[in-house]
Amino acid sequence: MRWQGQDISAVDDAALPGLESMGGLVRSVATPEFAGMTFHEVVAKSALNHVPSGSAMPFSWTVNPYRGCQHACAYCFARQTHTYLDLDAGADFDSQIVVKVNVAEVLARELAKPSWRHEPVALGTNTDPYQRAEGRYKLMPGIIDALTSSGTPFSILTKGTLLRRDLPLLTDAATHVPIHIAMSIAIPHEPLRQLLEPGAPSFQARLDTVKAATDAGFSVTVFLMPIVPHLTDGIDVLDDAIARIAASGARRVVFGALHLRPGAKEWFWQWLERECPDLVPAYRGLYPGAAVSAPKGYRSWLSARVRPLLRRHGLHGRLEEEDVPPRGMGPVRTTGPVMKTATREQASAMLF
Repeated sequence: MRWQGQDISAVDDAALPGLESMGGLVRSVATPEFAGMTFHEVVAKSALNHVPSGSAMPFSWTVNPYRGCQHACAYCFARQTHTYLDLDAGADFDSQIVVKVNVAEVLARELAKPSWRHEPVALGTNTDPYQRAEGRYKLMPGIIDALTSSGTPFSILTKGTLLRRDLPLLTDAATHVPIHIAMSIAIPHEPLRQLLEPGAPSFQARLDTVKAATDAGFSVTVFLMPIVPHLTDGIDVLDDAIARIAASGARRVVFGALHLRPGAKEWFWQWLERECPDLVPAYRGLYPGAAVSAPKGYRSWLSARVRPLLRRHGLHGRLEEEDVPPRGMGPVRTTGPVMKTATREQASAMLF
């Protein structure tokens, strides 16, 4: 989605000076309860995003109601997407939030087309649908309703505790379509988390959300990602994190080492030089040049360290790159009785 061709016709007297109405472009809003944030409200032409066929993702379709993310995670892989809008991948990604105010209506129209095959749709694969902006715009209830009404299975991956607001709606929706919920929880040490993820909920607040979702009947997967080399890969840190995840009622863990994609890499490097300068040489060895992933040797070492801890605490799990299911496996591709009777555990296996 580009700025061109977007249109909000209303004039907002509370908008920033000069941005009250930009014909054919956007309305931008700043409010006291979101200090330092600007919301760019746009009318989206489409809601469903098709994942390229060559992607390793186990789903073909995504919906992203927001661009940019208030969680402000220093390592966020999606940062580079902000440069497509002539915004930077650093501070702008954290504070200039694009809001697709009509996303639910557009999605409902797209799902009603005869060509729609009711394939699984993933939410939260780019930026978080339950970031703080969702408390203001309340886009997710409409999205959930559109997906459920059309008989489309879906998954949600989030760090946001706002998910709890929609648990009654999701519980009802799960009687009609398979739904999978996953929570991303990475940094158990709170002072470090505040440095790496300054806008995100705490580790414990996310665990409380996992428990609320499991109490509502969902089989929740936790993404223990990213595990940050030399900062969160210690055996005591991992053991504490996995023990707390197990106590929250989560059933499954997907874990993986830090990725540093373009945009994110430059921003994380600034963070590392500022907060942990002693680790810069080690990171230059782990992520040299344009390298995105930690070396295979490190990932194998990490897997050998995490797996016994998962077994100790009674959790199923896998390294992120292992055993990714092919797209569209199983009954979630179809409508009718098979989809309606699919369990949440089956949905989990099919989507993650």
